[in-house]
Amino acid sequence: MKLDQVVDQPTIEAERILLRPLQKSDAGLLSLYAGDERVARGTQFIPHPYPPGAADSYVARARSAERTEDVWAMDGTGAGLSELLGLVSLERMDRGQSEIAYWVAPAFWNTGLASEAVRAVLSANPQDARTYFASVFQDNPGSARVLTNAGFEYIGDAEAFSVARGETVPTWTYLYRLA
Repeated sequence: MKLDQVVDQPTIEAERILLRPLQKSDAGLLSLYAGDERVARGTQFIPHPYPPGAADSYVARARSAERTEDVWAMDGTGAGLSELLGLVSLERMDRGQSEIAYWVAPAFWNTGLASEAVRAVLSANPQDARTYFASVFQDNPGSARVLTNAGFEYIGDAEAFSVARGETVPTWTYLYRLA
């Protein structure tokens, strides 16, 4: 495999953005955005402060042929925006299920980009999933709206550990079934 290729991960077109596999050149903006405490606190796995070299390591894992998660850059260059606006990912689960997660850089919050990315991934269904799961922290109602606007159904409360917060945080869990 060539080092600049990602195995079996398609590029997905959306209205204003292109969802594409991560590239090595994304590490700089990824480090900048993931290093923003507001972004990190909205996720389970991004630490804060964001360690040096973490973005390069993340890009390498996302490009690995052995990965269990597909990660797409929200690329806005076609609409005159930045080449990295945020990320959307799908974690492979068993029984035809995937878990979707996403974040958008604060400069692009409330622009509909997360909704656009989630709808595009659901439409493309790149992992041939029959069911999608998602969870969001209960103090992030904007992310919950992204899911409900895309057709996800609320199925209950849970908890998840946030690395950036250093604590367990209440979550809302959502389900999306393909027709």
